[in-house]
Amino acid sequence: MESRDVAPAVLREQLDTAFDVALSQLKELPDPLERAKLAHALAGRAQDYGNEFQVVRNEAMNETLREGQLNSTQLASQLGISKGRVSQLAKGAPPERLFLGSGRVIVALAEKMEDGNDKDGKKKAIQGPVIATEDFQTYERLRELAEELGLEISFERIPLGGNVRLNRNNLVVICGPRLSPLIEQILEGDPHLRFAKDEDGWYLTDRNTGQVYRSPMDRGENSDVAYFGRLPRPDGKGTFLYVAGIHARGSGGVVHWLNHELATVHRELKVRRFSTLISSRFDPETLEITESGRITPFYRPEGS
Repeated sequence: MESRDVAPAVLREQLDTAFDVALSQLKELPDPLERAKLAHALAGRAQDYGNEFQVVRNEAMNETLREGQLNSTQLASQLGISKGRVSQLAKGAPPERLFLGSGRVIVALAEKMEDGNDKDGKKKAIQGPVIATEDFQTYERLRELAEELGLEISFERIPLGGNVRLNRNNLVVICGPRLSPLIEQILEGDPHLRFAKDEDGWYLTDRNTGQVYRSPMDRGENSDVAYFGRLPRPDGKGTFLYVAGIHARGSGGVVHWLNHELATVHRELKVRRFSTLISSRFDPETLEITESGRITPFYRPEGS
C-alpha cells in the first residue's frame, strides 16, 4: 500500500491501533519466558522503526525548508519544537536519500552457476555458485552513493533458484528474471515494460509504443539496456527497488545514472512505484560505465 492513499490522521490512527493491539496481546502471553523473549525482540524492532521515523522526519523537514513551504520559525511552530532544534535536525541529510531507503539498505545479488571453465575452455580450480563480477561492481558503486548520502548498506546473496525474501523495507534487488522465477512473475505485473526471450536472446519491450530494445552487446558493442523500477512486494505492504540489465553490465548503468539524477528523480517520484529503461555505454578495457541515460518515460501503475 502506498502512503499517498492514506490521510495523515487515518495513518496515525492505524499505527496507534496496531501498536495497542500488539502490546495488549504481548501482555496476555501466559508464559513469562516467552513474554520476556518476545518483548525483548519487539523492543529492538521498535527502536529500528523509531530510527526510521526520525530519518523520515528529518528529511521531510529538510525538504520543507528547501522548497520554501515554511521558514524555520514557522516549521518549529508546526512541530512544537524550538527553531534551534529545527536547524539541528534538518541540516545534513539530503531528502533524496529516502529514494534508496530510510534505514539500513540491503542489496540482494543473484548467484549463478560457475561453469568451471575459463575463456580457453580449461578447467578452473573453483566451481559452484558465484555472483557475477559486474553485479558486484554495480553494488560497489551503489554502496559509494548510499554512503555519500549517509546510509548504511550491505549485500546478501540470492541463492540459486532465485528465492529472495522481498517482504522487507529498504531492499534493492539486482537479479535478472532468468535467475529468479519469483522476480519473473512480479515483472509480469508491469503493464508498460516487459522482459522477453526468443531465439536471439533476452530483450525488453515498451508495451505502450511497441518498441523493442535489444542489447547492443549482442552485436559486439560496448552498450546495454537495463530495467529499473520500484515494484510491489508480494505481501502488498510496500515496495522494493529493482535493477536488471539485459546483460549484467547494464545494471551498472542504472547506478551511474542515479549518481547524476537522484535528486531530480526523488523530487518527481518520491517512493511511489514506477518503471523505466536506462541505456548505458562502458569502457571496453576498464568496463566502467562512461555514459547513461533514460530512454523511456517514468511509467506508473494505473491510477497512481
